[in-house]
Amino acid sequence: MKSSKRGYRHKIIPLTVLALSPLAIGTGHASPLALPSPLTFHAGPLGTLNVQGVASGYGIWQDNKFAGSGSPGNKSASADISNGMVIIQKNTGLVQFYLQAGAYNVMSLGSNFVSTGTFTQNTFGALPVGYLEIAPTGNFNVQIGKLPTLIGAEYTFSYQNWNIERGLLWGQENAVNKGIQANYTMGPVTASLSWNDGFYSDRFNWVTGALTWAINKENSVFFQAGGNMGHTNFAYSSIATTPLQNNESIYDLGYTYTGANLVVTPYVQYTSVPASAIQALGVGTRKTSTLGAAILADYSLTDKISVAGRVEYISNSGSPTDGAANLTGFGPGSHAWSLTVTPTYQDGGFFARAELSYVTASMQSGTGFSGSNGLAKNQLRGVVETGFMF
Repeated sequence: MKSSKRGYRHKIIPLTVLALSPLAIGTGHASPLALPSPLTFHAGPLGTLNVQGVASGYGIWQDNKFAGSGSPGNKSASADISNGMVIIQKNTGLVQFYLQAGAYNVMSLGSNFVSTGTFTQNTFGALPVGYLEIAPTGNFNVQIGKLPTLIGAEYTFSYQNWNIERGLLWGQENAVNKGIQANYTMGPVTASLSWNDGFYSDRFNWVTGALTWAINKENSVFFQAGGNMGHTNFAYSSIATTPLQNNESIYDLGYTYTGANLVVTPYVQYTSVPASAIQALGVGTRKTSTLGAAILADYSLTDKISVAGRVEYISNSGSPTDGAANLTGFGPGSHAWSLTVTPTYQDGGFFARAELSYVTASMQSGTGFSGSNGLAKNQLRGVVETGFMF
């Protein structure tokens, strides 16, 4: 599972993730939830440390009732904590580090809602991101620990993203992985390479990489790829480790335009799971793939008000009778569309936003949306989120 606010004014995430992210461009207009400047203090032999935090909650309503382990049960509405985290980092000197600790919840389109306690416990724990960094030069560093993924155009936690919910393509991408990563920048080109455990599987057989080229201050292109070099036939984490996706190869290609008030990122995604892995997992007999495309955009009306939107399409190869696996949750041979709109208000450390999302899918296996009665082909959700950042 994977669950982007990349408008940070200082370094709190890996260099290449910033470069590849549509929200990482250095403009205040592109950041509906830009974290305020950090608190700084001297910590003896550790030197100067930066501290930030976010505390927020949300309410959710959907037309299909919730269902599933850890969910609020047979209800159409619920509320919970979305982020309750503190970030401590050292971003100067040869030896640096980043620690992010607390509780969090991640909603994604078309999937079950679970409580914050259940999500935190069954994904990445109370320290979801934490790594040590060796930075011998300003354009090269090596990080080891629990790292944000290099794949995709959305991050895990809601405060990092334009939209409250993660999208359909995000479901094929990993979120946090344990491993080692090297980042290098040369002029307009930034590259990263990582050896890690993929979908938080605790088996270090994944390799991921990312490359971005900043053509100029308004235009950039990126390519991301990753894959399992072997087979992993079990789930280390009950929510974060999705066995099928953990055996995939994934490729993302995208472009970002950054204007004074508008940022737009279209990208395409292809994933493939080999027949041998599908057979080993006992969920089919043949190679299965997904093909997806998305457009993410954010427009700033004022310095405090912005509106974000996301349109997506994804398809699952095969048919219900040919041995293909269910990679998207909608069944082999299915395809799905989504539309999400999120107006946001932020004044200093306070923010409030609302979201309306709609997903429609051609169910080929009769599974229906998660949380429904198993027959619904459409899902409408409304979400509100508010909180404080420092």
